[in-house]
Amino acid sequence: MLSSLLRHTAIICASATFCLPLHTAETEQLELEKSELKFGFIKLTDCAPLVIAKEKGFFSDEGLSVEVVAQSNWKILLDNVISGELDGAHMLSGQPIAATIGIGTKAHIVTAYTMDLNGNAITVSNSVWSRMQEADESLDTETPPHPISAQSLRPVVDEYLENGEKLQMGMVFPVSTHNYELRYWLASSGIHPGMYSASDVGGRTSAEVELSVTPPPMMPATLEAGNIQGYCVGEPWNQKAVSTSIGVPVVTNYDIWKNNPEKIFGVSAAWAEENPQTHLAVVKALIRAGQWLDATDTQGTLINRSEAARILSGSNYVGADFDIIKNSMTGFFYFQKTDKRAMPEFNVFFDHFCTYPWYSDGVWFLTQMRRWGQITEAKPASWYAETAQKVYRPDVYREAAKLLLAEGFITEEDIPWDTDGYKAPTKEFIDGILYDGHDPLGYLSKHTIGHKE
Repeated sequence: MLSSLLRHTAIICASATFCLPLHTAETEQLELEKSELKFGFIKLTDCAPLVIAKEKGFFSDEGLSVEVVAQSNWKILLDNVISGELDGAHMLSGQPIAATIGIGTKAHIVTAYTMDLNGNAITVSNSVWSRMQEADESLDTETPPHPISAQSLRPVVDEYLENGEKLQMGMVFPVSTHNYELRYWLASSGIHPGMYSASDVGGRTSAEVELSVTPPPMMPATLEAGNIQGYCVGEPWNQKAVSTSIGVPVVTNYDIWKNNPEKIFGVSAAWAEENPQTHLAVVKALIRAGQWLDATDTQGTLINRSEAARILSGSNYVGADFDIIKNSMTGFFYFQKTDKRAMPEFNVFFDHFCTYPWYSDGVWFLTQMRRWGQITEAKPASWYAETAQKVYRPDVYREAAKLLLAEGFITEEDIPWDTDGYKAPTKEFIDGILYDGHDPLGYLSKHTIGHKE
């Protein structure tokens, strides 16, 4: 073990609700297998833990020299992790699961760290929003009631179908949270988003609305050009639509599934096996980054988010205007320029045991892959649990957390030490259906659209 000690003032946060400098903590560096690393990301605000771990020195505290490199799309990012061009990356929560079971690219990817909760929204074009307001008069106001279901979209969908067309909506990747959230929102109001099958990898069988892949930074321009009439994406690309007056966000994923997992930090299983101490060091730095991002003062005000937004606005990171990024990052969200709402948990990076790699999160993504046909055959409940355990690495997370606890950077209360890896069952979905990660087949059976077993 290296003898050098790096000294820092620890920010001690109990579930990120009370954070003050309490004492000086020390980081003792591990025996790293590899110290020069390259991590990939997509230009979204939820890449923040990676960026902050680099810019605030948390990686360097662990003896790591890290390059953080933007990738053009999610497929290229995954391919570069598999090939070894990247050591790891900011990934869609569904990517390591899908790759491990062979949906699209086949490769064993693992995660020991969840990067954030929430952070997405569904935006529609101005013309679609006007027609939704015609269908539901309660929406025809500067501050309509939220959450907004897809029920008012039904007449718009039907009008397109009557004209021999289909409403076009964008999402970022076939196994993205955005795809499943958009499908969930539509299906909860009886609108069929289409099924995947061995012969239909586009997922358009029986679709009343057609979903297609668009890279996140291209969403606003694609909407403005009229090639799509709506999209589901992370920030800052919904707020961009508001600021440029080209569209209206109608619902956030906080309202579709409260405190849902959004991104993870993923590495190949081979890389994790070859670099166990380096992996621990990376996870330690990322936990501290999440803690820094969710630090608050005694009034509950997020104290570091403006600085984070300023860092992320740089052209080498997200590259969007500071004011646009700052909206959601500091706890507010504009649905319209007249409709600014306090949403303190639009982005969560540490609170609610956010960073823990929960098996139940992996099981939920597997249920959606099965529901919409990406998993083409029914599986027993045991398969869901076994698959999640191949991908999620709470053992690595807990070891990193133990080191941080011993060093004085976190408290006992910050980590769910005794969990079996499954969150408590919840009905906090837009359709109120109960999700219990221990019962994936029971959950599937409750939906009216999609596979039920």
